[in-house]
Amino acid sequence: MKTRRILLNERPKGLPTDNTFKFTEDELPELQDGQVLLKALYISVDPYMRGRMSDAKSYVPPYKLHEPIAGGVIAEVTESRSSQLPKGSVVIGNLPWQTYIIADGKGLMPIDPNLAPLSYHLGILGMPGLTAYCGLLFIGDPKPGETVVVSGAAGAVGTVVGQIAKIKGCRVVGIAGSDDKTAYLKHELGFDEAINYKTTADIQAALAAACPNGVDVYFDNVGGEISDAVYSLLNNFARIAVCGQISLYNATSQPMGPRVEPVLLKTKSLMKGFIVSDYADRFGEAAAGLAGWLKEGKLKYEETIAEGFDQLPHAFLGLFKGENIGKLLVKVAEYSGK
Repeated sequence: MKTRRILLNERPKGLPTDNTFKFTEDELPELQDGQVLLKALYISVDPYMRGRMSDAKSYVPPYKLHEPIAGGVIAEVTESRSSQLPKGSVVIGNLPWQTYIIADGKGLMPIDPNLAPLSYHLGILGMPGLTAYCGLLFIGDPKPGETVVVSGAAGAVGTVVGQIAKIKGCRVVGIAGSDDKTAYLKHELGFDEAINYKTTADIQAALAAACPNGVDVYFDNVGGEISDAVYSLLNNFARIAVCGQISLYNATSQPMGPRVEPVLLKTKSLMKGFIVSDYADRFGEAAAGLAGWLKEGKLKYEETIAEGFDQLPHAFLGLFKGENIGKLLVKVAEYSGK
């Protein structure tokens, strides 16, 4: 049995390029007792992976050079020597970018292929959905009538954040990077206002017009100049959930912006960075809430799915060009059960 792999070929400086990745084809060893052979079905691409390509200290270890990149993967068990994972099982786990993978079962979670489309377990029912739920509700604590601003609003996390805020009775303003995305946010997801930061000459003035009563909750996915503009509109006791800083991930020098501390002091605001795993003990509550809203039709979900293992590098780079609406992932193979 052979498998195709994608390795980290070099540590990128700035935006990754095609040279960052290297494709290989390798022989897999014989399956041993307790092991399973997995066929990758869907592979997730996420902004946090850019940080792992650098060797700077972070909340997760960096990828090793000349070894496979890894992330969220949904896979089917095609051969099994494990009593826990019989052939035909579908699992999700943090796995290498390979077409076929030998695993010992540790860290793999079986999923029900009949519960929802398989890809949903990497999106609305997976890390992005849990991130949106936990960050907004446990840090943002939105209350009816408050104004919630979401940057990166058309992404996998942002689309869910805005919809939950609407469920909670808030005025929701989204910031995204194209007219198609802002139209989607307003007309499909029910955001009250949406701003295209790429075509808006004065983002601060546009935000002030969209938030006449100021900002009570800011869910920050991007950082940079967009966040600087939001800070100027914070109300007293505002809450800021810092989820991502995608505008800065490829920076080659330390950017300098307005100092946020005076604003936090004057408005008595809370600013908290978080990683979704911080709330692992509340994942059951979050998953149940998301599934319930999906079933009731209160949550809509959009995916951008690229086809083919070869598309993984291109799909990953597309994250930083704003090519996706909703969750971005790559379909590698068909599930044999359907």
